[in-house]
Amino acid sequence: MILFSKGSARTRFSPEEAKAALISALDRLGPKERVLAIPPDCTRRHSQAGPLTEAAWDYYRGKLKDVLPALGTHAPMTTSEVGTMFGRVPKSLFRVHNWRRGLTTLGEVPAAFVKRVSGGRVDYPIPIQVDSLLAKGKHDLVLSIGQVVPHEVVGMAGYNKNVLVGAGGSGVINKTHFLGAVLGLERIMGRADTPVRRVLDYGSEHFTRHLPLVYVLTVVDRDERGKLALRGLFIGDDAECFRRAAALSLKLNVRLLAKPLKKVVVYLDPSEYKSTWLGNKSIYRTRMAIADGGELIVLAPGVTRFGEDAGVDKLIRKYGYVGTPKILEWTSARSDLRRSLSAAAHLIHGSSEGRFTITYCPGGLSRREVESVNFQYADPKAMMRRYAPEKMSDGFNTMLGGDEVFYISNPALGLWADKKRFK
Repeated sequence: MILFSKGSARTRFSPEEAKAALISALDRLGPKERVLAIPPDCTRRHSQAGPLTEAAWDYYRGKLKDVLPALGTHAPMTTSEVGTMFGRVPKSLFRVHNWRRGLTTLGEVPAAFVKRVSGGRVDYPIPIQVDSLLAKGKHDLVLSIGQVVPHEVVGMAGYNKNVLVGAGGSGVINKTHFLGAVLGLERIMGRADTPVRRVLDYGSEHFTRHLPLVYVLTVVDRDERGKLALRGLFIGDDAECFRRAAALSLKLNVRLLAKPLKKVVVYLDPSEYKSTWLGNKSIYRTRMAIADGGELIVLAPGVTRFGEDAGVDKLIRKYGYVGTPKILEWTSARSDLRRSLSAAAHLIHGSSEGRFTITYCPGGLSRREVESVNFQYADPKAMMRRYAPEKMSDGFNTMLGGDEVFYISNPALGLWADKKRFK
């Protein structure tokens, strides 16, 4: 059932309009006594989920019992990050999802189904695990709030990924991430219907129908002045609201280019990107745009580590970003990678597959550390002076000396691709 649906390239919701739209949808649901909100974390602050969660709290007040940020594998939010993103929502309502503990298994996607949708590339079963607060919290409404935007694992983020992966367990996270990596992100990103999405849809259809889920989906773009604009808002309890949001995201968030790019500079906001696990959006959101022999420069003043937790960080340091063939070989032969398939997938996603160079300019990693994982290193202060974000505009920029670069101020907002590669 669609409760609210509006969006186009010309639409722009003001904060007041977005709040009114959400309230109109909640009114249609009738009174609720125990509400759970599942928004994204601060790594997706631009999603507009923060103000929408605050609007839901304004509406329900004491009936909103819990807020469970969809961390997935990410580090927990700090108190400061919660305040910045969610405004007046009481911090006492926030719970921390742990992808390794406190889980309930709702069912299992059969290996035969996974084998069929993957074309035989993968044939393992995938457990559908969620945070036990969601499974056993006795809520009469679960608001899953999030942005629909191209995504390297599932094709388009949002909808049931926010619940089954963002609030999911290690089994479903590891196995869906590896499934997507084996298929290849070039075949996944920007598509609403992918093998990974079909696995999640199977999980929703068979194992979560008893949960009172309502999806609040946003589509965000930049306006002509480079400011964030909420272009679409779709609210409902089934896949139709996702299909509408994904269709709009495909139009607005996939930037098709007439020819491959020779040099790309991506800036990672230090308040948002603190690890290469997150910062490698700069790689997989641009990989289809960069020419063979091209160059990617990642301005990463806030990056101080590789993984979002110690275990994954250790694996990244051990194996590095060495490309698909080597990672698949090592995953078959080495038990630590087999036990952490999402880390193996990340190592695949974070490689250029030997097509172009990747130069990281991190504020908190040394040259030795960066080069040890197969990236090139450049001094962040020098590169921030040379490619000063405050002096750059998204798109093509001509630097002193005639050096032409393509600049991206936030890789999380879309997908950039040579139109010949995105088919």
